Parts: sequence; C-alpha cells; structure tokens
Amino acid sequence: MRIEFPGFFDLQVNGFAGVDFNTPGCAPDQLRHATDSMRATGVTRYLPTLITSSFEQFSSCARALIEFAHPAIVGIHMEGPYISPLDGARGAHPREHVIEASIEDFKRRQDAAEGRIVLVTLAPETAGAIELIEFLVESNIRVAIGHTAASPEQIRDAIKAGATLSTHLGNGCAQLLPRHPNFIWEQLAADELLASLIVDGHHLPAATVKVMVRAKSPSRTILVTDAIAAAGCPPGFYRIGEAQVELTATGRVSAPAAPNLAGSALAMNAAVANTVRFTGLSLSEVLPMASTIPAQYMGIETAGLVSAEWDPDNYQLRIDKVLI
Repeated sequence: MRIEFPGFFDLQVNGFAGVDFNTPGCAPDQLRHATDSMRATGVTRYLPTLITSSFEQFSSCARALIEFAHPAIVGIHMEGPYISPLDGARGAHPREHVIEASIEDFKRRQDAAEGRIVLVTLAPETAGAIELIEFLVESNIRVAIGHTAASPEQIRDAIKAGATLSTHLGNGCAQLLPRHPNFIWEQLAADELLASLIVDGHHLPAATVKVMVRAKSPSRTILVTDAIAAAGCPPGFYRIGEAQVELTATGRVSAPAAPNLAGSALAMNAAVANTVRFTGLSLSEVLPMASTIPAQYMGIETAGLVSAEWDPDNYQLRIDKVLI
C-alpha cells in the first residue's frame, strides 16, 4: 500500500551511519553523510543529541554542528550532564562528567552552542535542577526528565517547575525498582508530560510499549530513535563519545559485556512499523508520533513529504522518496 506523510522529526539522535555527533572534529562531509542517510529513512528534521561530557568536548561537538548549518538540524538536544550519577540510571553516560545542575554552567554551554540548545534532559533529583528547569522554561527551552532515580515527589516538583517530556521513558533507570510508587508510574500518570519511547524491541518489550502508549495516549507519545553511529551499519564496534560500544547481529547496542544499552541502531521507519506491531494501533495513528507530534511539541513545522510503501502483513515501512 502506497502512502504519503509529513517528514519524520527525531528529537534524539546521537549519530548515524558511522558518524558520532559526540566525537569532536566531525567534518561537514561526515555530518552531511549522516543527515542524508537519515533522510533516506524518512527523517527530514532532527535534534543532534550531545550527551554528558566535559565542557570542552561539548563545545567542540556543538561547534561542528553549528558550522554545518543544515536545515534538517533545528537545534541541539543536550542530554546531561545534570543526570543521576548512579549505575543504571546513568546509562552509558560517563560518570566523571556528571555534575550538579547549574544555571551558570548551562549558560556557558548555551553560549558555546550559540543559543542552539532547544531541549535539555536532566534528572530532577540533581542539586539545582528545579531552579534550572524554571530558568530553561523562562528561556523557551523544553525540559525533559531522564536518566533519573528521582522519587515521585521530585518528579512532581519537576513538572510544577515546567518539565514537559519524559526522555526514553522506561530506560535510563535502575534495573530494579519498587513495584510502586516509582518514577515510571509517576511519569506515566502525569498528563502534563509527553513521553518519548525507543521502540526497537530491545529498550522496551512489546507489551510495555503497548501499555505505555495506552497510558499516555497516542497524542502524547513521541517516537525517538536514540540512534548512535551504529545505526544503518553492520554489526561491529562503534563509538558514542568516549565509550566504545558493540552492535550485535540482533541489533542490540551496548558496551561490551555491559548489561545496559548504549543508544540504538534504530531507524525511524522501523520504529513506526514496530509500534504498529506492538500496540495494534493503525499506521495512521502511529505516524504522527514520529512527525507532527514531536514537531508540535518543539513548536516547529514538519518539513517535506515522504512517499513510502507499507506492508501490513510483514510490518515493513519502505521509504521510496522524500521531497523537501
């Protein structure tokens, strides 16, 4: 079945097609290759995501993205360094660069990024987080909750301060949590929060995706890839910032022998197809989660029109043409 839909908008991309946005010194040709490769999957707008790192590394990576100045890049998603230092909650972020939330530190990073940071993911329990959330909201910067070990009360405080998104809900947390209450239930129950999900079959089981989408509703669910350099590449070893990770033949990305995941090798057209398969929703209900809903959340229009072939029997969405 041939279909057309607005271009995808991915709010969380660490790298793609062998290119790591978190490694200083990315050349324009590398960034163009990554952007063109994403476009072939239907993504016409995205937020390069810079994870926890030193100020110097962040500045270098941000500068490369700014100088590239491609219209597909509509801002930077800063994920960390104001996150939980705990194993599990921290995910693949380097512990040595995790710091307390600070308006002054953020201003330094925003200056280095020439004002292009438009989304910040942080942990509400971090010292200074609530004050920073209030500052970011006043500055028209979206705030997401992620990589956290917060109490339900701290989640509620972050929402009152202006947080409006859960970053890859169900991931970036400890392997074991209290049955209830915990911060996942609290975020699922909060109508003020949209939730982004990584639907690659590794980050969340199918039943979990189905329940989370039902709880948030399709209109408050955003699909992200959290793709790293391994996306669009064969199995092997890749980098995300300072860390070496392995993409296995099953599509799982993690540091060698580590239990936690380290980004994904997911493409957005596959995320859409997986969500249809996992939830039982129609394709027309799922497509906005990857296009118009993230665009509306960021206050930005979608770009372009995608022509694709949908195979409902095998849950495959094959991109044919992308018109900008």
